[in-house]
Amino acid sequence: MLQRLAAWCYRRRRRVVVLWIVALVAVSVIGSNVGSTFSQGFSLSDTESARAAQLLETRFPARAGDEGQIVFAHAGNGGANGVANGGGGVQDAAVRARVEQLFAEVAKVPGVTSVVSPYTQDGARQVARGGDIAYATVQFDRAASKIPDATIQRIRNLAADAEGGGVKIALGGRMFQEPGGLGPAELIGILAAIVILLVAFGSLLAMGLPILIALFGIGIGLGLVQLLSHVIATPDFATQLASMIGIGVGIDYALFIVTRYRQGLDEGFEPEHAIVRAIDTAGRAVVFAGCTVVISLLGLFLMGVDFVNGMALGTSVTVAIVMLASITLLPALLGFAGRTIDRFSVRRRKVPKPREQTMWYRWSRVVQRRPWPAFLGGLAFLLVLAIPLLSMRLAFPDAGGNPTTDTTRRAYDLVAEGFGAGFNGPLVLAAEFPKATGPLDMKALDQLAARLERTPDVAAVVGPTMSPSGDAAVIRVIPSSSPQSVATTDLVGTLRDDIIPAAVRGSDVQVRVGGLTASSIDVSERLSSRLPIFIGAVLILSFLLLMAVFRSLLVPLKAVIMNLLSIGAAYGVVVAIFEWGWGSKLLGVEQTGPIAPFVPMMMFAILFGLSMDYEVFLLSRIREEYDRTGDNAVAVADGLASTARVITAAALIMVTVFASFILADATTIKLFGLGLATAILVDATVVRMVLVPATMELLGDRNWWFPRWLDRIIPRLHVEAGPDVDAELARLTAEEPATVPGA
Repeated sequence: MLQRLAAWCYRRRRRVVVLWIVALVAVSVIGSNVGSTFSQGFSLSDTESARAAQLLETRFPARAGDEGQIVFAHAGNGGANGVANGGGGVQDAAVRARVEQLFAEVAKVPGVTSVVSPYTQDGARQVARGGDIAYATVQFDRAASKIPDATIQRIRNLAADAEGGGVKIALGGRMFQEPGGLGPAELIGILAAIVILLVAFGSLLAMGLPILIALFGIGIGLGLVQLLSHVIATPDFATQLASMIGIGVGIDYALFIVTRYRQGLDEGFEPEHAIVRAIDTAGRAVVFAGCTVVISLLGLFLMGVDFVNGMALGTSVTVAIVMLASITLLPALLGFAGRTIDRFSVRRRKVPKPREQTMWYRWSRVVQRRPWPAFLGGLAFLLVLAIPLLSMRLAFPDAGGNPTTDTTRRAYDLVAEGFGAGFNGPLVLAAEFPKATGPLDMKALDQLAARLERTPDVAAVVGPTMSPSGDAAVIRVIPSSSPQSVATTDLVGTLRDDIIPAAVRGSDVQVRVGGLTASSIDVSERLSSRLPIFIGAVLILSFLLLMAVFRSLLVPLKAVIMNLLSIGAAYGVVVAIFEWGWGSKLLGVEQTGPIAPFVPMMMFAILFGLSMDYEVFLLSRIREEYDRTGDNAVAVADGLASTARVITAAALIMVTVFASFILADATTIKLFGLGLATAILVDATVVRMVLVPATMELLGDRNWWFPRWLDRIIPRLHVEAGPDVDAELARLTAEEPATVPGA
């Protein structure tokens, strides 16, 4: 099938290129016209916080949506945030007139149900003790993720117009969080890839083809991600993540195929033969690796969280488009290049050395002569890197980790300075009286409010406030600690398990803890609990796939263990920098904190597919040599010598592309970039170049042991070349004569 597809793309190359250009233009135009509806929120339907939200929606229609803040301060000298000390503060007549006009305008914006001013009796608590900072609460009629962009932009514009005259204004709440830009990350990643490809190929034309494939792939892929955001909840950084993965795998996949094509020309094949042969060999590995990445990403749907589904689908669509471009568009472009693939050379190509004289062959022999020191040294290195993993804490970071250019970060800092960090993440206790038939007994709720005021780590309690129907109430609890802190997580658990049950015991009142902070904690706990299940499923899948490909038990088992080690090392580096703070300032990390719970899952799914690519590429060559010679040691050395150069170039491209995303504004993208770059670097160096030859030397012929009974029941997966290329091309030519070159 791949042979026939490659030959068709070669013979109809003009048509193929035009189709890809039309697809790129069409998706781009549709995407720009339709726009996107990326989500800032996340939720689960079967958690206590979700049930609290449902209660608010039915009993408190005006408070059914999420709540934002307009934080303002009397700007001047003094204070950590340039807040004035004295001079009337927020009670200054000019300040008050300016912000009250803003509140009145915001209250008229469609989707806003109310604005509670700090100058009213209801908002009396919303003025800081020093009198220089205050905030108004903005109540929306829907969740943050469902508020139209036009509504948010209108409020941003009003706030920007109101600033000045001694007033600083910032907007707080997830709905106002600004999408994190990539800055120069994409450009730097592509420029770095260009340099590496020039060194690897020595030709401008050969270098340009992988770059072109990556650009086509992510251009169409990102347009589709925008469109998907209309039908599935997708986080706003999904395009950045898809762009990072798309650039890396697009260049990588094209590199493998172009390398194999040039080898075919060097061996004397005609361009068509060389193209079909390249797609039938390297292209098979690309399809295998790409499908593996897509399947593992789609496996994240098992987590049952809407925004994780959107993130996984968007990234997998981009990978699929890049893979498709590699096996269709690339053969067409190679058809135009023909034998001129090395045109515009920047250096003279060297005559390939015999395998035995290459650095990689000699390196393999060094490792094989001393396998135990190499194995133990590599293992110790990875285990040391993975040590911080033991203290990984999974939780959603709060706005305190956003860039200081983000209005939500400025609002967070002002609120924390004036009121305390806990005011950035209030808890909402939703109470209902399911059996109420007459006057309500408020004794239980009054007892609960009194008990809450005496609870450690509670800064303030507001309420209870009755619903319009009189059969429900709301109590707002302000923690003393920040939303992402361990103390706040513990407080939510204490309220649910101890304080609330004890206070309402003997009554028919049902109280549930909700709000954005509680919702974040619930989602974190769900993802954390399912993470081991997901990782286990991915490892079992990888074991079965490799077993079907290589007909061995020990080779896939070893691959699974080494994947765990390399990913564990990457997790350790991420924790050390983003949670412990080691070198965080050098990477531009504004604030350390817990690791977002979806990050380990996404990293594992992506790295599983990428490492599978290198694994198949190396081990298939080793197995080929073992079948030919029957000598395990020679097979390992020859296989390493044959693949090390291209694996090293591919891995170096991946590392530089991923590492360039550390320059992005969003902390989540920085984290992904560093984690993926670290894992690929470790996998391509310590694992492939040290642990693989060492362990395969120690195991000897046992590497390829496979019980006969298992061989009969396990289906065979072929990643090697299909039937004879010459025979297939002859059949195709008989069916449809080859077109004139350039057609």
